[in-house]
Amino acid sequence: MAREYLLGIDIGTYESKGVIVDPTGRIVTQAVVAHGLDVPRPGWAEHDADKVWWNDFCVLCAGLIRQARLTAADIRAVGCSGIGPDLLPVDEDGKPLRPAILYGIDTRAADEIQELEERIGLERLLDITGNGLSSQSVGPKILWLARHEPEVYRRTRHILTATGYLVFRLTGAVTLDMYTAPTFAPLFNLNTLNWDAALCEGIVHPEILPTPLWPAQIAGEVTPEAAATTGLRPGTPVVVGTTDAGAEALSVGVTAPGEMMLMYGSTLFLIHVTDRRIVEPRLWSGVYLVPGTWALSAGMATSGALTRWFRDELAGLEYLRQTEGGPNAYAALAEAAATVPPGSQGLIVLPYWSGERTPIHDPLARGVIAGLTLAHTRRHLYRAVLEGIAYGAAHNLEVIHATGAPIRRVVAVGGGTKNPLWLQIVSDVAGIEQALPAQTIGAAYGDAFLAALGSGLFRQLDDVKSWVQELQVIQPDPARHKTYQPYYQEYRALYPSIKANLHRLARLGEGGGQ
Repeated sequence: MAREYLLGIDIGTYESKGVIVDPTGRIVTQAVVAHGLDVPRPGWAEHDADKVWWNDFCVLCAGLIRQARLTAADIRAVGCSGIGPDLLPVDEDGKPLRPAILYGIDTRAADEIQELEERIGLERLLDITGNGLSSQSVGPKILWLARHEPEVYRRTRHILTATGYLVFRLTGAVTLDMYTAPTFAPLFNLNTLNWDAALCEGIVHPEILPTPLWPAQIAGEVTPEAAATTGLRPGTPVVVGTTDAGAEALSVGVTAPGEMMLMYGSTLFLIHVTDRRIVEPRLWSGVYLVPGTWALSAGMATSGALTRWFRDELAGLEYLRQTEGGPNAYAALAEAAATVPPGSQGLIVLPYWSGERTPIHDPLARGVIAGLTLAHTRRHLYRAVLEGIAYGAAHNLEVIHATGAPIRRVVAVGGGTKNPLWLQIVSDVAGIEQALPAQTIGAAYGDAFLAALGSGLFRQLDDVKSWVQELQVIQPDPARHKTYQPYYQEYRALYPSIKANLHRLARLGEGGGQ
């Protein structure tokens, strides 16, 4: 039936995914495109918006329609998501003026964070924006841009995210979704759900900021120019979309208060839906995907990015065998790590390879492997990396519990769910059950539902549950949970005890001396 299929495309840190879905939630076809991450200096993370974001979208869009043996007229609506929050300055013609500065893994604006916190004050920040400032905040990065690249800033007409850039290229609309807008702290007022002119003063003129809209709202229609590039039909509706984490949570049916998504991606991200606004300075507070919904969010700076680093730098033989048709390198590493007892025989990893976001908000934190002896092997190290990420997840969950917001259900999603050992370690460390849906392709699936909702196929967010089928539940092992508790306490104690050392090392590594 013509015009009944939904297209969803998500831009990730290292790869982009796309799906075409029918109204019942059945995936007609899906595809993945890999790309790189640019790290021009320690603490920086960038993407070329055209070569990565727009190119991936175009490749996926045309390829998916062709694979599904559909025509452009069969696509009812389009939904996009992407990594975020990002800072992409574009000129009056919409052309990027520099590579995009990425989300919290980019820690270049540490000085601006401190300055703005002191200028505005934490109490005022929390009251107006619901959030303190961290490497996840876009406001300090805009100030960094103005100071360090004044010519780029002078020519900036709009500031976009990855999702916003795709929507702009497709429709010409300059938008930002409401779920992502609070991460533009200190610029967005959570009480009025709009830009705060007083807090923008001295940072950015509100005119160059995008228009905040809800993710399922129609941003515009595919222009003839975009249609010629993508293969879509001119006039096809495009929803505002959202950040990948929001779309990922939706993809596994996380819609109601008490439900939580635990995303195993390049970073580990948690979204906990609440029935009211909750402000906790160690977390991120904001609205969720539709009016009247709220969420607490948390995110580690590295998880899948760290396991990828381990594979690339320390598992060259396994990776070579994989490229030659052998077993998957991650599966081989996990198989070896499964032979190591919980606690990795005395190892603790602080997984701060790119600073850390919640709950410590420290861009100068650095990775640590503590407790090494000559008896330890690479399999111990890999298990300790998985355990270190699990300790970080438990730390965030501990803070969420402390807010009093009940956690009734945790749903796992993302590429890391392909690693059963990792899922079990997180459940054992944190003492939580994790539901694993049958479909965990992630954000692109959520994008498709937003397109369905925005184009009128569904009436409410909770209708996505008709698309979601549960596969299994990962139960924590009580004995292993008990074993992990002293290790978790050492994890919690280690960072504060060496924080000053890590900061000095970070500055030395950046060439700034002591």
